[in-house]
Amino acid sequence: QLQLKETGGSLVAPGGSLRLSCAASGSTLNDYSVAWFRQAPGKEREGVACISVADKSPYYADSVNPRFGIFRGSAKGEVYLHVNFVTPDDTGVYYCAATDITTSAMGLCDSEQFVRYWGQGTQVTVST
Repeated sequence: QLQLKETGGSLVAPGGSLRLSCAASGSTLNDYSVAWFRQAPGKEREGVACISVADKSPYYADSVNPRFGIFRGSAKGEVYLHVNFVTPDDTGVYYCAATDITTSAMGLCDSEQFVRYWGQGTQVTVST
């Protein structure tokens, strides 16, 4: 069973940036497609950035593109989410998710049905 853990969530001022990390206990994520979902208060959870082992390029939701970036680390097989030029609408709990089910990056972000493993979430709050 793959256990995911997100780190890096914090309070950040509008216009600022932060980096979230996702790591699997005792494993790399190199062989998994990985997604970042977020859930704002009172809203549905949405996929914002996804990378698939089957795709050359990541997929980003229109609400975050081009401000967000998803990257794979080389040292420990972790996955990062770079969050730039944040606004209050970026506030929410950010979840890392992973799957070994074959899907495109867009498909993974558009539907949670492909997700097999979820992290516990990390809080991002954008406020002055």
